[in-house]
Amino acid sequence: MRARGWKWVVWGLVLACYVVPYGLLSGVQVWYGSFLFWGLVGVAVIVCNVMMTRDFHDGPEA
Repeated sequence: MRARGWKWVVWGLVLACYVVPYGLLSGVQVWYGSFLFWGLVGVAVIVCNVMMTRDFHDGPEA
């Protein structure tokens, strides 16, 4: 997938960070329900950023 595609995946994860804890998990009274979700999404965003930037380089190879 190209960097443009990964960008939309990251935006989808950011949107999910609002919708899931405040919507789907709103009935969960303990704090670690949302914290676990946000932690897992944070790892997913890091993986997406690695996938987006894996083809970056400083310039022409010598």
